[in-house]
Amino acid sequence: MKQVSVDIGGTFTDCFLVWDDIYLETKALTTHHNLALGFMDALEQACNELGKDIRTVLSQLDSVRYATTLGTNALIERKGPKIGLLTTAGYESQVPLSRGRGYGDGLTPLEQQDLPAARRPEPIVPIPMIAGVRERIDYKGEIVMPLDEEHLRKQIRLLVDRGAQAFVIGLMNSVVNPVHERRVEEIILEEYPTHMLGAIPVILSHQVAERKGEYVRITSAILDAYLHDQMYHALSSLEMTLKEYGYNKPMLVVHNIGGMAQLNSTHALQTIHSGPTAGINAAEHLSEEFEVGHLVAMDMGGTSCDIGIVVGGGIRFYDFNPVIDRWLVSVPMLHLGIIGAGGGSIARYDKTLKHIEVGPASAGSDPGPACFDRGGTNPTVTDADLILGYLDPGYYAEGHISLNKKRAEFAIREAICEELDIDVVEAARQIKKKVDTNMAHAIFKELGVKGYDPKNFTLLAYGGNGPLHCCGIAKVLEMEKILIPPFSPIFSAVGAGIMNLVNIHEKSVFMNIYDSNTRSLFSEFDCFNQYVKELEEAGKEELLRQGIPAEAIQHRLELDMRYGNQLTQTSVISPVNRLNNMSDVLQLVEAFSVNYGERFGEGSQQPEAGIRINTIRVLSYVELDRVKFKKPVEGPAKTPKPHSQRKCYFVDIEGPVLTNVYRTQTIEPGSVIEGPALVESPRTTYLIELGWKLVMGEQNSAWIVRTRKDSLGEKMELESLSKN
Repeated sequence: MKQVSVDIGGTFTDCFLVWDDIYLETKALTTHHNLALGFMDALEQACNELGKDIRTVLSQLDSVRYATTLGTNALIERKGPKIGLLTTAGYESQVPLSRGRGYGDGLTPLEQQDLPAARRPEPIVPIPMIAGVRERIDYKGEIVMPLDEEHLRKQIRLLVDRGAQAFVIGLMNSVVNPVHERRVEEIILEEYPTHMLGAIPVILSHQVAERKGEYVRITSAILDAYLHDQMYHALSSLEMTLKEYGYNKPMLVVHNIGGMAQLNSTHALQTIHSGPTAGINAAEHLSEEFEVGHLVAMDMGGTSCDIGIVVGGGIRFYDFNPVIDRWLVSVPMLHLGIIGAGGGSIARYDKTLKHIEVGPASAGSDPGPACFDRGGTNPTVTDADLILGYLDPGYYAEGHISLNKKRAEFAIREAICEELDIDVVEAARQIKKKVDTNMAHAIFKELGVKGYDPKNFTLLAYGGNGPLHCCGIAKVLEMEKILIPPFSPIFSAVGAGIMNLVNIHEKSVFMNIYDSNTRSLFSEFDCFNQYVKELEEAGKEELLRQGIPAEAIQHRLELDMRYGNQLTQTSVISPVNRLNNMSDVLQLVEAFSVNYGERFGEGSQQPEAGIRINTIRVLSYVELDRVKFKKPVEGPAKTPKPHSQRKCYFVDIEGPVLTNVYRTQTIEPGSVIEGPALVESPRTTYLIELGWKLVMGEQNSAWIVRTRKDSLGEKMELESLSKN
């Protein structure tokens, strides 16, 4: 197996090169103006370590997998094309009205409660760029009013005259019968063929979102059209760059659903959070390989912290109506909790609340934290970590980035110390404590709303800053175990190298598996099976178009189910792909009951309220070769010799502590290190705080386990350490 996978973050571009049995990890600063530059920089580093030139490597690769969030900046900066929306006449106001609650989408609960200050987002499609189309299809898919083609042509010309650079077609009930949307596309191309308007995007809403719900479906299509131009040109330029260096295969792009597809089978909205999604995919694979059950995946990078949940058994948590920027959409994505807490998160003094706040604003990669010495003046989490002694100024990013401690001290002193009248070290302590607490609260919320207790989970800490802050976070959550995965600094890029080819097709339905009024079980087997067959055929056709042989394609059936009229619905992996008799229905009911009980507690099931299916979802996929993780070794505990010592400061210890510093290159698997201690690898640092111990594994993986101590013993050790 020879492949390259890359994950582009807000600060760093991570690259993972697999060359048969050789695994190489590299990082480069993200080049936002041209993402291909950062990608090629990271790849060239890996090729140099391999001892081969970049052309030789690219010409022999099986695949290049790409995870990107390039669309995020386009939304933030509002740098997309002018879009024209064609919708059913009489419904032109549904997007501007946004169900009467659009002001709240994308805001925190506290901001949503502040109605006087509520502001709607700036519209992506202003009202003059919306035109009605005379047509009507009812909820059954039957044509009530034929498409008025002459009137349509006038509306198309009107939007073009007003400057439309992309078209979105969002007609009523098109997910049931898309015939009118398809005809509108044909007429647009008749009126303005490619030699007149060029490659103007025409986005059909039923192809972007396949579920009912007109507002969220059309909003999904609008965002897709808005991001299409930037994604197409950025990824196409990267594909052309790869071809120039000898790579002639299609590039694979990671999707938010936890799979990937070729660039020509990818629409822009599917890539919004593809980097963090790849990390969740790697966490699921690690859970199987290491036989670890419940995991909280925490990817703390330079700009943000992404949180995901892995519970095993193939169960995944989706956002069925996620909010992107300020817009509610109807494209399923693996659920992620994203907070502005990374190494580049800016710390500041909040004069209203009179305490230190961290994030969500970030210094990014340019100029970056103050200690990067690239012009940044704002204090960040990385600056605080440097002052506390956790980072080696000459070994950060394997020495490629030299850290300037004086710059960090100056930035923190100017922004925080003068306001609170404290010294720089105390300010750095408070910054670390604040960011650790913020992330712990976010994890607690993610688990709590799904019915889980953090104490029953293992914290999976990765990303450039995950291993550095994991002990502080786990302590707040009262967790007992932390797992640092193999290749932790670039774990999301590794996840892109583990993914299968996947696509999802789904259909909104309303089916009573158990009707509480008539006390009868579902019996319309032919209807259910026909829906599943149609979705399987759609998925199969998509993969065949990418050159996949039919015999390699597999399908998995998922159902969104709930009790009665509950708002909470659960995604259940169906034990059977067809319902043929009552025994199959009872198996499905049992699977739903078990899943519900595990999440919300045994006994919380309510079958007496009825059991419903809201969505039928088919995952069509092709299994590919995967990266092999090496399990932790077993044997007698070893105590390595420290590489050096330096003074560090800890949140719960007064004064400096002379701390042992180890290097991963000299630590044998099975070695045990008691905290407080630091373990440095070329691209990250593991911080083992007091009351924890680290057990080193293969591929730089490690278990960090809480050590049991009574309060008196811990107090005496704190006093002893502070004297050092």
